[in-house]
Amino acid sequence: MTLTLLVATTNPGKMREIARLLGPLPLTLASLDQFPRIAEPKETGSTFAENARLKALYYTQATGLASVADDSGLEIDALGGAPGVHSARWEGSDYAVKFKKIYERLDARNARGSAARFVCRVALAESGRVIFESEGCIEGRIADAPRGENGFGYDPIFLYPPLGQTTAELEPDVKATVSHRGKAFAALRAYLESSLQRDLELRTPNSELRTTNRSK
Repeated sequence: MTLTLLVATTNPGKMREIARLLGPLPLTLASLDQFPRIAEPKETGSTFAENARLKALYYTQATGLASVADDSGLEIDALGGAPGVHSARWEGSDYAVKFKKIYERLDARNARGSAARFVCRVALAESGRVIFESEGCIEGRIADAPRGENGFGYDPIFLYPPLGQTTAELEPDVKATVSHRGKAFAALRAYLESSLQRDLELRTPNSELRTTNRSK
């Protein structure tokens, strides 16, 4: 059985990353690009968790598909946790402008290199209810200047000290093991693996299941 799972994003970089994180599960992944007539919901939550739930519920109701949504962002200690839940919309959509504004504000506080973290909350909804949630976090600091060509969003300015690289410099397989999204989606992957196995066992006659197990 192959499950169709809607990933609530139009960001191609995020879609590629999530597809890699969910790996070889028997899933058909759909993105919001396949549903251009569905308007985006207003992200009115005050936390990452609230926005992830809001989006997952909205899209499963709009499409009838199991839907996974994440809400992620960068929290910078010297800026009082900003941009936080407003990360995607903070200072517009141009990340070069976002970076410039962040460095200007940090310099005004003599706080370049501030401690920071990426946070990701994931929600999976189906049939009008949230059936799974997870969270991932990665601690680091703001790099002296943007570096790296991998990743997307704020990755070029987020330094991961244990490896001495920004998350935009990390190879995708390495990033998947340490990143906020990697940790949150690893938990989702484990949940989906378990759910799909249970569904297979329910659909498989006992005699066939015993034969399958003996052949392993």
